Amino acid sequence: MKDKNLRFRIIDGLLIAMMVLPLVAAVVLQIVTKPASEGITITGARVFFTIPMPLMDLVISEAQVNAWLIMITILGACLFLTHGLQVEGGSARQMAAEWAVEKLDGLVAGNMDPIFHASYAPFVGAILALSACSSLMSLLGVFPPTSDVNVVAGWAILVFGLITKNKLKAGVGAYMKGFLDPIPVMLPMNIIGEFATPVSMTFRHFGNVLSGSVIAALVAWALQSLSSLVLGWLPGFLGDFPLLQIGLPGILSVYFDVFSGCIQAFIFAMLTMLNISNAYPGDDVVQERRAKKKPVLAK
Repeated sequence: MKDKNLRFRIIDGLLIAMMVLPLVAAVVLQIVTKPASEGITITGARVFFTIPMPLMDLVISEAQVNAWLIMITILGACLFLTHGLQVEGGSARQMAAEWAVEKLDGLVAGNMDPIFHASYAPFVGAILALSACSSLMSLLGVFPPTSDVNVVAGWAILVFGLITKNKLKAGVGAYMKGFLDPIPVMLPMNIIGEFATPVSMTFRHFGNVLSGSVIAALVAWALQSLSSLVLGWLPGFLGDFPLLQIGLPGILSVYFDVFSGCIQAFIFAMLTMLNISNAYPGDDVVQERRAKKKPVLAK
């Protein structure tokens, strides 16, 4: 029993390290690789190196590295919460994991058909956690992956593939015929509308997260300049101390980095559920599937 408890604690320690070390690595990487600069600098993700490829070179950027570190952290958190599950009773972490699963299942059931879309709960949960945690990385002073349009576009393209998959449930013919509704002359507009979904999801999420970071940085710089202008006549360190920067930048960081980041993650997850659910074929096909009770979207 003693050896079992020791082994359990060792695994817990390794899982905690799996959650913490990627975040520490992101901070260290930011400190080591970011060049020193004066004043305010607003740039995109830095490129670490490029791998030559036949069609197009593969660029490894700061956003990609941080996204992978976040995924490792989320994986460690999931393994930690599900370590030592019991049929009866259970620890506080098990109750937290069960609560999260119940809430996620309820969210999906409330916005998607529970018969055909129940299996989408893990996917929606992954999108929600990855988006929220990516935005919250700015609190550590590192580049948030959601501020890179390429990262968010990858999520939107994946969602677009699932949307198309659901539309094809009625058959390729019905899918192609949908581009001619209500009249054939609408074909160009329908094609544009088809690809507008991933584009709008991408720029909505990316734009809101990036604009928050830019606004917070500009306000902090403005307050620093104002503090230097107003208090610069004071002798010694009093003239160099950015007194006016105390308070407001922290409040803006709480709003843009925490509240707005989590809200954008929730909106992206909601749009994912609604677009996939609305892409399912018409009422006749739905009724037929219900009669057969085949959860086709579960696979």
